[in-house]
Amino acid sequence: MGDSVELVKKIIQGDSHKFYDLIEENKRLVYNIVGRMVANRADREDICQDVFVKVYRNLGSFHFESKLSTWIARIAFNTCFNYLKKKKVPLFDDNAPDGETVQSALLDFAATPEQAAVKGDIARRVQSEVENLSPHYRTIVILYHLEEMSYAEIAGIMDLPAGTVKSYLFRARQQLKKRISEKYVEAELWQD
Repeated sequence: MGDSVELVKKIIQGDSHKFYDLIEENKRLVYNIVGRMVANRADREDICQDVFVKVYRNLGSFHFESKLSTWIARIAFNTCFNYLKKKKVPLFDDNAPDGETVQSALLDFAATPEQAAVKGDIARRVQSEVENLSPHYRTIVILYHLEEMSYAEIAGIMDLPAGTVKSYLFRARQQLKKRISEKYVEAELWQD
């Protein structure tokens, strides 16, 4: 956190070049959140820019009560949330089926080119289904699995209790499993 403190101090003191460092360190996180929550490709870039403008304007009010990246992620989430509310996009889809997670298909490496091709196809299908989740579920899946954030960090970003985050992640996984199993024959997905 020491590096973040120094970075923030230098930006607040007027070192605009350090703000570019902050952007570089956090752009992947912001683009992941915005890219997962906002379907309209044309609006994504504007929203990302808006997020970093808000970060710059509000940096003086950041008091290191959380990690800087968590604070930035919360700004990104809230900016997207407000955009979606204005567009009247449904934020939740609570038709949670029962079952287990499909994430393990993405975690192990293939031994042969054929297995790599199959696993790549599985990854594309799972990614496609992640994109079809509601914005809240999609965001939680991305923050937890891609950004490797804890329930507490996600709860801080999304202003939800940690138990709710855990529940939503479970529901999102269940929806993914149901959608994938409905669309694709299990033998086709998991063949050796």
